[in-house]
Amino acid sequence: MNDIEELTKYFPKQLSNVLRNSINQNGQVIDSIQEIRIRVNRPILIKLRNLDILIEYFVNPSEILQILEKLCENSIYAYKNQICNGFLTIKGGHRIGLTGTAVVEEGRVLNIKYITSLNFRIAKEVFNCSDKILSEIIDVDNNTIKNTLIVSPPGKGKTTILRDVIRNISNGVEKINFKGKTCGVVDERGEIAAMYKGVPQNDVGIRTDVIENISKAKGMKMLIRSMAPEVIACDEIGSKEDIEAIEEAMISGVKGIFTMHGRSLKDVESNLQINYLIKSEQIEKIIFI
Repeated sequence: MNDIEELTKYFPKQLSNVLRNSINQNGQVIDSIQEIRIRVNRPILIKLRNLDILIEYFVNPSEILQILEKLCENSIYAYKNQICNGFLTIKGGHRIGLTGTAVVEEGRVLNIKYITSLNFRIAKEVFNCSDKILSEIIDVDNNTIKNTLIVSPPGKGKTTILRDVIRNISNGVEKINFKGKTCGVVDERGEIAAMYKGVPQNDVGIRTDVIENISKAKGMKMLIRSMAPEVIACDEIGSKEDIEAIEEAMISGVKGIFTMHGRSLKDVESNLQINYLIKSEQIEKIIFI
């Protein structure tokens, strides 16, 4: 079963047939599909890397609810915490973003009702995509890594590369005689390991422990206390709390690999919190994608 077939089983029969027929007519691009966006009373949009395909099928609110119920295995309440964070992760690591009317109390999202949009983001692992930068990150002489910051604009693959780096560091790299390290991953938004019922759907290595659905700062502290990682990793750092947790980890002797949005060194330096880590030489390597 390919990724599209895996996803369409969550759709009502008529909608599933429409999607399958449209995709079959564009079979040459099936492997290029990145997203399927479904909005109430709007055409369905299939997003490729450089092309959008519109399907003239207008989804109604009842169909959205049917999809959500199937995604939640007919127990929406059991998935309430994920829904409040704006996404669900399903088997295979696919991630479904959702929007609607947020129910907020004292600044905290308690629920999202009247769901109006679903964005099926298709999980794709790209093995060995980090090969070109591994030599910059791994310190072979000391069998460790350099504290590294990976920088790229949104949508350019930094999370995919981070995942592959973690996998290599965790497994070890035999050809350079690098022994695997115990890694701790804070997967705040479920994009790195893509946990489904506690099981990573993406390969993050044999020595990797993952904590998800928690802030990066809290997650890092918990991992250090409970799992004694040699390397810690997380995606899209930037807040004061993130940097404080990273500094605490580094003081404890834990190495780190992180990512952030940006296009240039100027973008990096404009974040005062991250710039502090660089100026204090706690970040040893910056890689731009």
